[in-house]
Amino acid sequence: MKIATYNVNGINGRLPVLLRWLEEEQPDIVCLQELKAPDEKFPEVPIRDLGYDAIWHGQKSWNGVAILSRVGEIHETRCGLPGDPDPTQSRYLEAAVNGVLIAGLYLPNGNPRPGPKFDYKMAWFDTLIEHAAALFASGAPVVLAGDFNVMPTERDVYKPERWTEDALFAPEVRAAFFRLLEQGWTDALRTIHPDETIYTFFDYFRNAYARNAGLRIDHFLLSPAPAERLVDAQVDREVRGWEKTSDHAPVWIELADEAKPPAPARRKAKARPASST
Repeated sequence: MKIATYNVNGINGRLPVLLRWLEEEQPDIVCLQELKAPDEKFPEVPIRDLGYDAIWHGQKSWNGVAILSRVGEIHETRCGLPGDPDPTQSRYLEAAVNGVLIAGLYLPNGNPRPGPKFDYKMAWFDTLIEHAAALFASGAPVVLAGDFNVMPTERDVYKPERWTEDALFAPEVRAAFFRLLEQGWTDALRTIHPDETIYTFFDYFRNAYARNAGLRIDHFLLSPAPAERLVDAQVDREVRGWEKTSDHAPVWIELADEAKPPAPARRKAKARPASST
């Protein structure tokens, strides 16, 4: 099963790019962020025409998240992060799909720092950590996927010395990410690429994509059950180079099918007594 996350940076303005990518790569489940569209403007019809069911949590001009599936019904379990410090912002959507609990999220950017936007980011992160602990403790197979707006280590950012004052690289934000990991979550991209320079975001300015001057801010965190099934994790980097594309590239993981239970052993037939005739 292939699960993807993609910050589309405006779903209607980037719709041709999204549809092309969906048709070419055919991920089974997709988490989208930054729809920048109210619920009634979500492009349900063209997405369904490609074989995807969809649920979404939109917001005019800003934020917005969605979950798509072509491998079965989407059973929404939560719309909005419980305890969100500002529930008017559409940043979290959770659903059971094909035996996995998918939590799609768009963590606040937090700039400028310091300030109220950074305070909201940290409050939202703390709330996410609390909710993630409950999800992890449930024992359910959970995938946390989305734009976390955090570069966890210096390896996750081009020229880290230029980002020391930014909310995406602030020490307390990075510490929050590792507090989340310490619950037992597996960072899928780093598991598959432990030593590689790998980015998921490239700014529109200063020719960042061509120079490979990027950031790794889109993440997959897996609870133990899907972590045991992790086969691959990659970034569709070339999508960032398409015309009128998002500044993010799609990220995806592949999970192996669950092991089938062994077939019950056949009982040996009892030997029949020899016929007397």
